[in-house]
Amino acid sequence: MFSALERPQSIDLLSSSEFDLLVIGGGITGAGIALDAATRGLSVALIEKQDFAAGTSSRSTKLIHGGLRYLKQFEFKLVSEVGKEREIVYRNAPHLVIPEKMVLPVIKGGSLGWYSSSFGIYVYDWLAGVKRKERRKMFKKEETMKLEPLLKEDELIGSATYTEYRTDDARLTVEVMKTAASKGALCLNYMEAKNFVYDGNKVTAVMAEDLTGGTKMEIKAKKIVNAAGPWVDTLREKDNSLEGKRLHHTKGVHLVVPHEKFPIQNAMYFDVGDGRMIFTIPREGQTYIGTTDTNYKKQLERPKVTKDDVNYLLAAVNRLFKIEPLEESDVISSWCGLRPLIHEDGKSPSELSRKDEIFISESGLISIAGGKLTGYRKMAERVVDLVSGKSCITDKIKLEGGDFQSRKMIAEYTDNKIDEAKQVCNNPKKIAALVRRYGSNTDVIIKRAYEIYQQAENKETVIDVAEAWYVVNYEMAGNLCDFMIRRTGRLYFKIQDVEAELPIFAEAFAQLLGWDDTERQKQLAEFDKEYKEVLAFV
Repeated sequence: MFSALERPQSIDLLSSSEFDLLVIGGGITGAGIALDAATRGLSVALIEKQDFAAGTSSRSTKLIHGGLRYLKQFEFKLVSEVGKEREIVYRNAPHLVIPEKMVLPVIKGGSLGWYSSSFGIYVYDWLAGVKRKERRKMFKKEETMKLEPLLKEDELIGSATYTEYRTDDARLTVEVMKTAASKGALCLNYMEAKNFVYDGNKVTAVMAEDLTGGTKMEIKAKKIVNAAGPWVDTLREKDNSLEGKRLHHTKGVHLVVPHEKFPIQNAMYFDVGDGRMIFTIPREGQTYIGTTDTNYKKQLERPKVTKDDVNYLLAAVNRLFKIEPLEESDVISSWCGLRPLIHEDGKSPSELSRKDEIFISESGLISIAGGKLTGYRKMAERVVDLVSGKSCITDKIKLEGGDFQSRKMIAEYTDNKIDEAKQVCNNPKKIAALVRRYGSNTDVIIKRAYEIYQQAENKETVIDVAEAWYVVNYEMAGNLCDFMIRRTGRLYFKIQDVEAELPIFAEAFAQLLGWDDTERQKQLAEFDKEYKEVLAFV
């Protein structure tokens, strides 16, 4: 049950059942816990006060990576664990996780020299168990310029190449959530945990409110997990257990510019000049740049990109690359996320560990914080081990849409779908994009497009209407923001198409969800606020 149209039934079940485990938080960590627990035979519910992945899990660098820079902090165990996890996530969701060659320029005065880069990436590959064909290679200056002609030559010594894995963080979260739902977990977005309920001094339930309809309810569970990301300490405070270690929020900003403005040929990872490193990654006709890493102590909802953030990232690019200097006006989109790290006195944001940590309060509330997108499955395993004696099996579970054994199979499937969909969509790029988002579930979308084709007034938009139908019925998307931002990433990587596409999707959602004109205008206004915010630098 993972349909926006079945929300009333889901709410009834949520309020009338007692669960073995209730998870608070619908980011990648909460989704991973729900899947792990459901596959071990536990009855599971998950609630999220925003949309799934609306917090940190849709605002990362969108890489399944092993954290090369954590070697500098001697976090060998973390690098080893998440490095090995990359391969598991790649195997279980190959449509969403794509190998990406990364070029690391070695420059004069940089934090990594030629030999330290070579040795460091060698150790990184060894710890992460990287396959031989994907291991690091070293290149001299002349070879590096062939790899990436845009690099400035003056300070360049050479480069290293190694492999990372590109993903769509929000879609990965949704696919994990869908898989958990297929195993019996009851997962609901826009359901806020307000307070805890106790029997004596033990937590036994959560008082929650449906933010779409106002219904308030008590959700009973034998064990409750707080996986609320940046809001973990907010819930620990409600539980009167916020003592000892606390969260340290840092802010990460990413900018999107048109690829023609910054036409790099490879994904890059390079020195900023202040001891930090950032990525620049080509994707879907754009290039995105990030990330920053600064202390953050303001409101947790909707963190803002500042002009200082923009200037910092653009200056780093302009310093290293032979391009017409990028300016703020070249930025077409952006996103900003918070990292819920564990505070350590005296450490800067970049020095703080990315390791996860579990806190168990006297009431029995289990809280987990810290960690990385790549390590979500192991984080979930450690939590569920506390409440189940059965073994974790999620390393062997294909995620929804991931029914492929190789990249060749995905390419063949894509070609077949392009051919199959010709009548309803003679646009190969659009069908290929559907496969990248939904994998083998593209079948369902194309089938729906054929079902509505004859009655459709506008044959050109049938595949778009079918996609909207799919995310409402199969991915619990209940509004335009869910769809345009987290289900499809259009706001970030296809923002130039939004103005033309928005009326099509607004009409489709209105038909599917029964919006009247007032509700439709409200939904358009909500999306317009998000649309303007990606360029509203404060």
